[in-house]
Amino acid sequence: MMRSKLFVPADRPELFEKALRSGADAVCFDLEDAVLADRKVEARENLRLFFHKHAANESPFLLVRTNPVGTPHFQWDIECALWPSLYAIALPKVEQLEDISTAVCEMDRVESLRNLLPPVRILPTIESPRGLRIAAEISMSSPRVVGLQMGFADLMEPLGIAPENTLARNQVRLMLRLAAAEGGLNCYDSAFPDFRDPVGYVSSLQSARTLGFAGASCIHPSQIAAANLAFSPTEKELLCAQRVVDAARLAAESGNAVTTVDGKMIDEPFIQRARALLKSVGR
Repeated sequence: MMRSKLFVPADRPELFEKALRSGADAVCFDLEDAVLADRKVEARENLRLFFHKHAANESPFLLVRTNPVGTPHFQWDIECALWPSLYAIALPKVEQLEDISTAVCEMDRVESLRNLLPPVRILPTIESPRGLRIAAEISMSSPRVVGLQMGFADLMEPLGIAPENTLARNQVRLMLRLAAAEGGLNCYDSAFPDFRDPVGYVSSLQSARTLGFAGASCIHPSQIAAANLAFSPTEKELLCAQRVVDAARLAAESGNAVTTVDGKMIDEPFIQRARALLKSVGR
């Protein structure tokens, strides 16, 4: 589960251990927008040293946001990031299938040199109209792709779409969620830049949750608890899901594919959702 993913600038190594203890489900070390061009070499060296001493199979999940494919930084980013404890590359500004295939080739090369198994995953970020248009193809482009991530700032700011336009954001969220579903993948919401607006952040999280998103990015530790709560099923939801599963089992034993719970018709789509919700908490 990646309900919360905390971004940490890779040129701030003094924040690394704090991030690991922050309570976030995942920590994403950022080599892209959070690092100035003249500090990227230093940031990569910070990560190289960190991964050399950080053991594999520890929580939280560890990700690195590289610079985009096609930049002169990408190859060096991959070489510094791919180590046994890395869960995924957060690949920014993906807008063509060649971005994924290029990333896979470069990752194959480094993993082969270092005998890394299993392969590191890819979490593409959709940040352009073109990327959104082919998001379903991106979701199915490689077994490495583990989900789709929303990037609202790069997608909407250049187009003049106001941040407070909730209708537009939810339309885009739904488009991305359906695209991810074609690949059988989870969807993750964009960062919320104003960490001093907890009410606005919670509202944004709730919108994403109701559209089937599995988690969201955090740019400040103060946002982690809200994200973890928003994307965790409530006890009421779990009890309802259990009732649906139990009722479906009894109906199946009687030879029926359809039953009712609290006066509502329940058939296979509702049963699938209930089972998935229970599975998410190990029930």
